[in-house]
Amino acid sequence: MFTIEHEFDATIVTLVDEGDAPLLEDVIISTFEECVTLQQADPRTDQMRTITLSLAQVRDLAAALDLPEGAYQLQGPDT
Repeated sequence: MFTIEHEFDATIVTLVDEGDAPLLEDVIISTFEECVTLQQADPRTDQMRTITLSLAQVRDLAAALDLPEGAYQLQGPDT
């Protein structure tokens, strides 16, 4: 299950882990003009953990989900 919300400066997608236990904390993905952040609560420390990806890293991640094992370099729009 997931939700989508549009804020002033970001689109926020929340991924909810549902189903059989053990369940993991929700993942909050915020997309901004210059980057994407992923946040998840760490139950061991009771703190939110954040990972920031550049838009190029998100592009590479999306491509990697559909490729076999190996090393790749995607060409940008200006190369």
